[in-house]
Amino acid sequence: MISASAAMTGSYDYLQVVLSVVIAISASYAALDLGGRVTAASGWVRRAWLIGGATAMGFGIWSMHFTGMLAFRLPVLVSYSWPTVLLSLLVAISASAFALYVVSRHELGMVRALAGSVIMGSGIAAMHYIGMAAMRLAAVFRFHPLLVTLSVAFAIAFSFAALILVFDLREETKGTPSRKIASAVVMGAAVSAMHYTGMASASFIPSTVAPGLSHAASVSSLGNAGIVIVTLIVLVTVVLTSAVDRRLASQRAELERGRELATINEELRKEMLERQRAEDALRRSEDQLRLVIDTIPALVWSASPDGSLDFLNQRWLEYTGISSERGLGWAWAEELHPEDREGFVNAWRSAVATGEPFEHDVRVRRADGEYRWFSKRAVPLRDELGHIVKWYGTTTDIEDRKRAECALQEAQAGLSHVTRVTTMGELAAAIAHEVNQPLAAIVTNANFCLRQLASATPNSDKLREAISEIVNDGTRASAVISRIRALLQKSPPERVAVNVNQIIQEVTILLRNEMTRNRVSLRTDLAADLPRVSGDPVQLQQVLINLVMNSIDAMRSLAHRPRELLIKSARNHNEVSIQVQDSGAGLDPERAEHIFEPFFTTKPEGIGMGLSISRSIVESHGGRLWAESDSKGAMFQFTLPTK
Repeated sequence: MISASAAMTGSYDYLQVVLSVVIAISASYAALDLGGRVTAASGWVRRAWLIGGATAMGFGIWSMHFTGMLAFRLPVLVSYSWPTVLLSLLVAISASAFALYVVSRHELGMVRALAGSVIMGSGIAAMHYIGMAAMRLAAVFRFHPLLVTLSVAFAIAFSFAALILVFDLREETKGTPSRKIASAVVMGAAVSAMHYTGMASASFIPSTVAPGLSHAASVSSLGNAGIVIVTLIVLVTVVLTSAVDRRLASQRAELERGRELATINEELRKEMLERQRAEDALRRSEDQLRLVIDTIPALVWSASPDGSLDFLNQRWLEYTGISSERGLGWAWAEELHPEDREGFVNAWRSAVATGEPFEHDVRVRRADGEYRWFSKRAVPLRDELGHIVKWYGTTTDIEDRKRAECALQEAQAGLSHVTRVTTMGELAAAIAHEVNQPLAAIVTNANFCLRQLASATPNSDKLREAISEIVNDGTRASAVISRIRALLQKSPPERVAVNVNQIIQEVTILLRNEMTRNRVSLRTDLAADLPRVSGDPVQLQQVLINLVMNSIDAMRSLAHRPRELLIKSARNHNEVSIQVQDSGAGLDPERAEHIFEPFFTTKPEGIGMGLSISRSIVESHGGRLWAESDSKGAMFQFTLPTK
């Protein structure tokens, strides 16, 4: 076994070492320059730059390594296997192609950079050691594992730095040339350090075995110089070609930007013309719209999102006789009737807060001081996010409609009074009986008192009892007469808090004899927790009397089952319901849908207004009245709101 002390001592030709470093720096600069061209190009041009650049860059890296090996001098003749040398050159070109491909991507993340540096560094290390394997000499190679590992690590680190620098410098900006030169010096030094570390890892032990010189050739000083010169020429050519291409690309970009600028200017000119036409059309449209708004037979206005008015049309100003400045904002409220102002403003603020469409009737002062009824309506305009950007409203004169409504209400009130009088006429016998009963009792008790007073020893206790009964019967008769007078009196409706159960009890007392005369059995089911409702007691009594009398009439011909009448009250959410149910024959399905129509009646002597007026009264109270029927009788039910 040959000892390590027998290793041959080598030396370096420092001129060739310097040339190898120059080649390394030149190849690095070429690599930095090529990265930008490959990235900027596309299509077949990009593929051409990738192939040509990889060839030039790979040739430069290989040349640096080969020149560095030629700079190493040994005391024996060294030849090189040209197939192995070509293989190392192909490995260098492949590694360069891979590097240019990686840096030409749109993004270079840390993972991609690390993976690329490992592949590229392994390729450069492989090129170096394949190149050393091409050496043919009378010696045996021995490699130091630590130095080999260190050289491979240098190759990977150099590759990582190269990828980052090439990717960063591929865009041509101010200061890029100087940065490229500085980066090329750093990269060239790193490549050289990797190469000479790899060279230092090898020891050459003399051998008596003759080297295999098949396909081997020695390289003379002239050949070495030729390799250096060709390499520098190739690298300079690539850099110059890249510079020319960059200049041409810049000129093409300038021309393209000029054409784009001309196109943009032309489009801008057209757009300005179109905008001018659109503005003119919009101005004409606005003028026409304002003319329409000012001439339509309505008071038109608009408001900002907070509810303050920002526009009033000409008719609004003419009607009120005020200026536009005075009517804007919230000053318009001064033109409302004092009795309506607070309620209207509160309703308008509520609509603005909730964003709901607005509608309200209010009296507005005319220029001569007269107030007329108007219906104010407004709807919000919202943007794409649902936010209110404007309110648009109209104010329409409804004075004639209001007068017609008042006349209709007066007519309905008169008709309702006539109906009550007619009903009282039908109940004359029952009313007379209601009054005669207490009057007869009063007469009887009064005669008893006279007899007691005429006797020698009047009984004071019995006198007191008889007089108390006289007072009670008088009060009872007075109550009956008061109820009848209230029903017959023609007075305007008055809304007060009404106890529905009390209304039912008063009506049952009033109609008690009528039900007895017709052999009707009355049963009441009155809820104990009923809230009071807002209503007119006389009108509600009229409705209930009408429903009860209709039920009595429906059971007059009933002979095969008991005549039963149920009056029921109940609470249902925000309503109070009243039911009047009889045990008659029920409603004729063909006539059931007409029973609430005016002048429709099934009674020979009826006028057909009772149920129609009853429904009108209930609906004026905000309630509903309807009928249901089956074979066991009919049920009329109406509801009244508690709020």
